[in-house]
Order: sequence, then C-alpha cells, then structure tokens
Amino acid sequence: MQEQHLFEYAVIRIVPRVEREEFLNVGVVLYCKKEQFLQTLFTIDEERLRAFAGYLDMKALYEHLCAFEKISKGDVSAGEIAKLDMPSRFRWLTAARSTIVQSSKVHPGLCSNALETLQRLHAQLVLPPPSEH
Repeated sequence: MQEQHLFEYAVIRIVPRVEREEFLNVGVVLYCKKEQFLQTLFTIDEERLRAFAGYLDMKALYEHLCAFEKISKGDVSAGEIAKLDMPSRFRWLTAARSTIVQSSKVHPGLCSNALETLQRLHAQLVLPPPSEH
C-alpha cells in the first residue's frame, strides 16, 4: 500500500453578488506539504457562467483565476505574494475575502498522489456530472 500524505484543499468559487451568497464552483487549489505540492486547477464553463451571471467580465475573471494559478506555482510575475513560501501562498489563496473570486473553507484529506487527487476533486466538484443517457 502506498504511503498516505495529509493534504488540504479549497474550492474556488465565483460569487457574482457577494450579498446574495450564490456561487458557482470553478476550480480547486490543493496543498500537500509532504509532496511539496501547491497547484490550482480551474475550468470556466462560459455558457453556464453567462446563464448564472451574464454581466460578468469573462476576461477579467479569467485573469483573476490565472493569478491564482501563478501564485500557486510561485511565478514571480504574479507579484510579492508569489514569492512567499508554499504554505503561506496556500493560506493567502484560501483566506476569506469578499470579492467575486473566493475560496471555500479549507478541507483536509489523505492522498498518495497530490496531482491525481487534485484532478479527481476538480472533476467531482467543478465539472458537470456526466450525462446519464
């Protein structure tokens, strides 16, 4: 049996009108200290998002999500936050905020492969369920 490692993740959400607390899941950010892994995976379903909040600027939204991705990777083009150590970047990305792009509470788990776990969570929590034909 493969060794299990503690990981933490949060779901990235689009909250068009913060006061209504309605949201659409668009991504997952996952941190695993043992694997030295911090990565964001997101998918914008523009058709679904336009039906939910057609007034949003899709280009600006994409740029915000790309910033999450860059900060996760430690890409210095993302600014000072990207220069922090991995745990600090994860805490910054998952901090509570009242903006259109937010994250859920942080959830823990165990995994043997952080990338596979990120991909599985993304499929379960972000992508639409497969059609039942």
